[in-house]
Amino acid sequence: MDTITNYLGYDFVREALLAGTLAAILGAIVGYFVVIRNVAFAAHALSHIGFTGAAAAALLGIGPLQGMLLFTVGASLFMSLSGDKLHRSDMAIGMVLAMSLGLGTLFLSLYQGFAGHARAILFGDIFGVSWEQVVEMAVLSFLSLAVLALFSRRLLFASIQPRLAEARGLPLTGISVAFMAVVAVSVSLASQIVGILLVFTLVIAPAGIALRVCRSFWRGILLSVVLGVTAVWAGILLACVTNRPVTFWISSLLFVLYLLVEAYCRWARKHA
Repeated sequence: MDTITNYLGYDFVREALLAGTLAAILGAIVGYFVVIRNVAFAAHALSHIGFTGAAAAALLGIGPLQGMLLFTVGASLFMSLSGDKLHRSDMAIGMVLAMSLGLGTLFLSLYQGFAGHARAILFGDIFGVSWEQVVEMAVLSFLSLAVLALFSRRLLFASIQPRLAEARGLPLTGISVAFMAVVAVSVSLASQIVGILLVFTLVIAPAGIALRVCRSFWRGILLSVVLGVTAVWAGILLACVTNRPVTFWISSLLFVLYLLVEAYCRWARKHA
């Protein structure tokens, strides 16, 4: 059996680690705001809408990431029209999701290519990421984080105290539009790593665990990033050693960590 060092000598492993790191960092930071704003269902819907975009891209012969970005960003703009009431518009989000999935199945039925392409869309194919895709992900991650940094304070204020933020004249709809567009990019990048069906693994799990442990905003963000990147690296290296899916390892590691944190929090409350 090759050692970890041997595996790191392969280009596809190094590219997988770079792509996974980018997706984990962006997903952890954006996911923190997703949890705070209580828009997890909207983020979940965007990941499935990305399936339609990827299927359309396969049909048109373009890259899956481009198709996913087109559909998820477009859907995010529609969803964000609800502004601070986004978490109460589940019916509209559900209808958009249902229609998108219907279109996705239609596109796949028309697609005559290799069936494994559909599997990669649903479950991810991190070892198939090319250097060009890594560069593309790096650019998108940098731009998304730069945009998020520009209005992060206002976003946090609007997330925690929406009524007060509105009373002070903050443009809640504009903030929601910008944030959901960043969520769309984050979901699309995370889907390249863990697939559309398990995108919550990178976008929600690290942030959810961090929020259970930290009360400080910046410490929570930092812990979320550390958890996401660590899970991705461990998952990729374990997949190399065991020949089991990367997504399985990333999901399992974060799930076990969540159970441990939850058990500790309950024990701490009981003995407080």
